[in-house]
Amino acid sequence: MSLELKKAIDQISKDKGLDRAMLVETLEEAVRTSVTRKYGEDIDVEVSFNEDSGELEVFQFKIVVSKVEDANSQIALAEARTHDPSVQVDDEMGFRLRVEDLGRIAAQSAKQVIIQRMRDAEQGIIYEEYKDRINEIISGIIQRRDKAGWIINLGRTEALLPKEEQIPREHYKRGDRVQALIIEVRKEGRGPQVIVSRSHRDYMAALFRREVPEVDDGVVQIMGVARDPGSRAKVAVMSRDRDVDPVGACVGVRGSRIQNIVQELRGERIDIVVWSQDIATYARNALSPAVITRIVVDDSEGLLEVIVPDDQLTNAIGRKGQNVKLAAKLLGWKIDIYTETRYNEANAISHGLEQLANVAEISLENFVEAGLANFESIRDASDESLLAIPGMSEAKIGNLRAAINFLRPLGEEENSNEDAAAADSDAPSETDNAGAQDAPVTPAPADAAPADGEAGKDGAEE
Repeated sequence: MSLELKKAIDQISKDKGLDRAMLVETLEEAVRTSVTRKYGEDIDVEVSFNEDSGELEVFQFKIVVSKVEDANSQIALAEARTHDPSVQVDDEMGFRLRVEDLGRIAAQSAKQVIIQRMRDAEQGIIYEEYKDRINEIISGIIQRRDKAGWIINLGRTEALLPKEEQIPREHYKRGDRVQALIIEVRKEGRGPQVIVSRSHRDYMAALFRREVPEVDDGVVQIMGVARDPGSRAKVAVMSRDRDVDPVGACVGVRGSRIQNIVQELRGERIDIVVWSQDIATYARNALSPAVITRIVVDDSEGLLEVIVPDDQLTNAIGRKGQNVKLAAKLLGWKIDIYTETRYNEANAISHGLEQLANVAEISLENFVEAGLANFESIRDASDESLLAIPGMSEAKIGNLRAAINFLRPLGEEENSNEDAAAADSDAPSETDNAGAQDAPVTPAPADAAPADGEAGKDGAEE
């Protein structure tokens, strides 16, 4: 029996990866607990495992007294001298207890303690192993599905792939092998909980580290990732070596490296963007394949005003705003996209307002505070409304009216002339009598895309 116990400890230590000293300590503690349950908490007992014989040795200690008041902790002097004639009062004597005498209930209690301690120790080892593996790719087999997500068998433990960490439209079945990124390890009562993700942006960065040696050794650095999981992603890279092309390194010979990543992500398109410290250059790269005319940077607002040719608006925005949305995420800036036509019109209006303010020698802020924030509102305002503006006078109003007539848009003048001509005509023209058809209307130029990287036109194709 002694040899069997020793072999069992060695085998469990090997199979479970548990420390042998911890197992011995657990066994001793379990027997100690059983003894106290049988004889009482006040019993003084010592349990030790004899490595040579492979036996558990249990000793009960009692104090030698003249008169016994507690049989569990005291022994009479006369009885003590039958064991050791030289013993004196207040001496401590040890008596060996037989483990076999503990009984069935005590043995079961010891077994439960051993099992629980072993389970706790094993869970502790698993937690210590996985808590340092955050951002590491693991591989496992789909085991089952519960309300929280998919349970993945990792061998020694299980991982949870929550619904929100799955790639949309990606389906699994029991027995499928799947890869994912460890994003969290929770220490819970029933054991450590390993949380994994396939939609996290760091998963793509980890895939690049695995597939591209230059990324793994730090020659090429990933500066940012923006993902629309399962659809499209943008990855910003830079090279620390002038002789190494960061985009070429990530793509690989004939696209071999990037294709491995695309296949793992079930066809997710990946744009590799060259990072730049200059935000305007970085934005041009991020908005590719759109052609950019110019970029106005507003550092205080964290805003980029991107101007594109009229025929490049849909390319810049992308399908359902995807291109500009991913670019905004990658840069960490808000992006407004304008066509050249729309931007020039807006600038012309703003410039006209500044000219009116200069002529009247009144600050533009005073006009805005009075509710006159555009050319038309100032033109249509009454003299009384204008006089209410701080610093305004009748003389300045005269100068303002003259400037308004001078700055009146050309199209507005043409419309006024046409209206006057129509009013002077007393009879319909021959064309009207003939029932001529209406002239076709030229469509208006495309307006600016909305701010914050959101799409301006749903369904716009890239």
